[in-house]
Amino acid sequence: MIVERPGRSQIHITAPLTGVVSKILPLQGAAIEPGSPLFEIRLTHEELVTAQSNLIRTAESLDVVDREIARLQSLGEGVIAGKRILEQEYEKRKLEASLRAERQALLLHGLAVEDVDAIVRERKLFQSMVVSAPDHGHEKETCREAHLFHVQELPVKLGQQVEAGQLLCVLADHCELYIEGRAFEDDAARLRTAAREGWQISASLMVGDRVAETIDGLKVQYLADHVDPQTRAFGFFLSLPNKIALDQTNSDGVHFLDWQYKPGQRLELRVPVEQWTDRIVLPVEAVVEEGAETYLYQQNGDHFDRIPVHVEYRDQRSVVVANDGAVFPGDIVAARGAYQIHLAMKNKSGGGVDPHAGHNH
Repeated sequence: MIVERPGRSQIHITAPLTGVVSKILPLQGAAIEPGSPLFEIRLTHEELVTAQSNLIRTAESLDVVDREIARLQSLGEGVIAGKRILEQEYEKRKLEASLRAERQALLLHGLAVEDVDAIVRERKLFQSMVVSAPDHGHEKETCREAHLFHVQELPVKLGQQVEAGQLLCVLADHCELYIEGRAFEDDAARLRTAAREGWQISASLMVGDRVAETIDGLKVQYLADHVDPQTRAFGFFLSLPNKIALDQTNSDGVHFLDWQYKPGQRLELRVPVEQWTDRIVLPVEAVVEEGAETYLYQQNGDHFDRIPVHVEYRDQRSVVVANDGAVFPGDIVAARGAYQIHLAMKNKSGGGVDPHAGHNH
């Protein structure tokens, strides 16, 4: 089954502070740029109000001390004892230390540096804050090109009171997903070999009982570290690069994306368990069986010759033919219609198939 990547596919956006949701900018399902604004929250957090008030009070006190030091220095030496100036400078250093600590406290509350600077500059309490989408933070992955998040969940409502840490929305990033396979304990050694050797795995996307698409070139990323005690099966995971199937913007300017692969889709995995060399692999439809004999139909000019071959392995899709000189890599054979050719030649010959059927002598 296609699943999301834990810790990568979903991003939970939470309220950094207690407040009231005053604006909700995205729509559910909409695609959004990294860094774009999502919510505006009117702040009611008591600790934040107190921290801002302390910062403004400290900044005001620091201004008073600076003016007093300037006044004392303007009087000239000998008029006022230097001790008084030293006391004011000491008080200034204490206030500067308090200012730095209070700035850090506000940054930890979730305010940006420019917001804190504005509080000190304008001497006004910060009443609301904007919550924005994060940037893509994982560079060493397959989806390095620019792409958008989409809003997967939007549980809050306009005017709702939210607490610090409460979920505002869930953003999804489906540029890469996982395929979670299930295997039994007996298959563990074979899966480890496939992962160790880097053998490519194919996945068939199932729609009902039919195969809608085959995905080739997949590899085992890792095997689960436990076995399900009920089913005695364990999981193994493959990375699945995704691609955008539909990119559109509606009449209101809202952007929507539809990814080709979605969590919850089911697949069948074909995992190599052994590797043979110097063999010829063909579609299973290319081989015709008649009694104990097995044949291919090889193109020879404008007709096909029947060639006996030795089949070493067969499954639902492929046959492995011995490379014994009967056919060679590069020969053209009937890959899909071999049985129809076989029937046509059999009918033409009036029953049994002539060993030289298709030949012109």
